[in-house]
Amino acid sequence: MNTNEHVAVVGGGVIGLCCAFYLKRAGYRVTLIDRGEANTENCSIGNAGLVVPSHIVPLAAPGMMMAGLKWMRDPESPFYVKPRPSLELAKWGYQFFRAGTKAHVERSAPLLKDLNMASRTAFEELDAEIGNFDFEQRGLLMLFQTEAGLEEESHVVEASNKLGMPAHILNAQEARERDPGMKMDILGAAFYPQDCHMSPGKFIQGLQKSLERDGATLRWNSEVCDWKRDGKRIRAAVVQKPNGGREEIEADQWVLCGGSWSPQTVRALHLALPMQAGKGYSVTLPQPTHLPTIPSLLMEARVAVTPMGGSLRLAGTMEIAGLNTDINPRRVGGILKAVPRYYPDFSASDFEGVKAWAGLRPCTPDGLPYVGRTEKFQNLCIATGHAMMGLSLAPITGKLIAETMSGQEPQLSSTLLNPDRYA
Repeated sequence: MNTNEHVAVVGGGVIGLCCAFYLKRAGYRVTLIDRGEANTENCSIGNAGLVVPSHIVPLAAPGMMMAGLKWMRDPESPFYVKPRPSLELAKWGYQFFRAGTKAHVERSAPLLKDLNMASRTAFEELDAEIGNFDFEQRGLLMLFQTEAGLEEESHVVEASNKLGMPAHILNAQEARERDPGMKMDILGAAFYPQDCHMSPGKFIQGLQKSLERDGATLRWNSEVCDWKRDGKRIRAAVVQKPNGGREEIEADQWVLCGGSWSPQTVRALHLALPMQAGKGYSVTLPQPTHLPTIPSLLMEARVAVTPMGGSLRLAGTMEIAGLNTDINPRRVGGILKAVPRYYPDFSASDFEGVKAWAGLRPCTPDGLPYVGRTEKFQNLCIATGHAMMGLSLAPITGKLIAETMSGQEPQLSSTLLNPDRYA
């Protein structure tokens, strides 16, 4: 490897930052290019802050399509697809339906477990390297109010244990004993002791500061609007500057980490990266009246409850509504109404005046990210499409991209992540 080789990373979210971090560590000159401002449009800034080895089932799983159609009738439900005339949306929906099989889940589960565990180890290393971001391993409680939900999760717990990752089904009393300071209205829970949580904003700021200290160039408010090519090599990106002008940024190697904007960013390159933006919402209580010690998922409501230092973050919903971050108050209301149902010590007054945040998760049809080189261009890697596991999988994604670009055999390689699989 030529340590003077210049790599441009397109996308400054948590995936792009981790790719830039590990590429810089590998000796490359790195320029990061992002369409937005630092710390504002990052999809992971306001997310649930969870590192989830427990999530071995991809988004495309049996029954998800039917559940989504049922939930669409409820404006406060966890899932919603905004009807609109879109051939891309229709094609994605068909591909999502085709991918949601038991065989796909069985193929994906070991890979997701290995990726998340490797990422968790990397987080432990990064916590010492880039500064404190409230990283803790206290596990994750999945709380259930229905027997059907608890029974369904018991199969995931069984699969998790077979993969060598401990998990337990708890009755209601056993779940309460895990977090005795919180009153819970539940039938039971699943407990995943390997899961961790953190403050994502602190993590992202730590990565940015580390890159700046190490001499990386961070170009904010710079949207890639076109490309310059020499055959099967990308020579430069044409960037729209804040003042309205354009400039070309040249690099030897490229990494696409554009999140939900990735297909739009590389449209001129004619890459097949089917994806839909899955909008998620969160609210953060800076001084909550009650503070759990263990993160939880309120499973029937699909709401995450995460302590972050002394604050409490509530996050949820999956809204397929295009590339916008408009706030839908009904969907935020669904999150807030769910919390007192599971934690009765909370009341509606605890959430008065809280400000909602929205971010767009890049969702592939099969629920697995695109990670690796594309055969379309000799000097382009793809790292996008992580859906709800972007934060959780960011460090291992950065490592895999750095290993691939350096000519090494990636520590975790799989055709399931092939960025050309829909070509």
